[in-house]
Amino acid sequence: MVSVSRSAFGELPSAGGAVEKFQLRSDQLRVDVISWGCTITALEVRDRQGKASDVVLGFAELEGYLQKQPYFGAVVGRVANRIAKGTFTLDGKKYQLPINREPNSLHGGLRGFDKVLWTPQVLSNGVRFSRISPDGEEGYPGELKVWVTYTLDGGELMVNYRAQASQATPVNLTNHSYFNLAGQGSPNIYDHEVTIDADTFLPVDETLIPTGDIAPVQGTAFDLRKPVVLGTHLQEFHMDGFDHNFCLKRSKEKHFCARVYHGGSGRVLEVYTTQPGVQFYTGNFLDGTLRGKGGAVYPRHSGFCLETQNWPDAVNQVRRNTHNPSPSY
Repeated sequence: MVSVSRSAFGELPSAGGAVEKFQLRSDQLRVDVISWGCTITALEVRDRQGKASDVVLGFAELEGYLQKQPYFGAVVGRVANRIAKGTFTLDGKKYQLPINREPNSLHGGLRGFDKVLWTPQVLSNGVRFSRISPDGEEGYPGELKVWVTYTLDGGELMVNYRAQASQATPVNLTNHSYFNLAGQGSPNIYDHEVTIDADTFLPVDETLIPTGDIAPVQGTAFDLRKPVVLGTHLQEFHMDGFDHNFCLKRSKEKHFCARVYHGGSGRVLEVYTTQPGVQFYTGNFLDGTLRGKGGAVYPRHSGFCLETQNWPDAVNQVRRNTHNPSPSY
């Protein structure tokens, strides 16, 4: 049985509108989502002793989400991840997007889907958000109608994305929640065991744009097909962290993609998706300057993201490899 309640979360400045919070509750999970950026602000789950803790990074008040912050819990778009130099050509026309992470465009630009107010609709087991992205918003062509639906079933939170475009346009939506299964505010994620079911990954250049190669994980630091303890693994391979796309099997059916286990609490996160990639990010750019829920500080590697999505910069890299072509829009 799932209950859904709604309440006020805050007012946007300059009469920008009211932000609401929707609480989805089952016997196993409690999820809070706000209408600003379709943002997951809390996800509470019990440990093996039955003690519930919030396992996503974020803020207790709206003001936290309005400041410069790294997309905590938000839906990002029109195109998640990076587009090289903020440009692409579609149907013979070149488009220039805002450069918001030099020298590239990241997560939809200066005012992406994470920085807008969505229209909510309460469902029996969740909430559906919708908005219309106008033609030319952040430099993208065509009007785009978007629906993001969160539903809860026992211990499963499902996120469904739907978009309808008035003309050809790139679309790549994902959720950017940062998890720490020991509980948000815990100092790091080094004791988490990570598994990603991917035989290949995309190497990146110094600006984190894929090089065009599809590389096997076998014999590399990116072989996460069997569980690895994250801290030990990063030390062993002298890595600063992950911020890479792992290539998943192609299927329109939902399939297993990743599992993270925290031995201390017994909590497990499993991710299933229909998307062709998952960006595994270990919070490398967190720096301890943001103060989150309960006064928590979020230093480097204090949360991880598993962003199921299309491959980064796919709009510019339609033919990466003849035997394993990248998704095209």
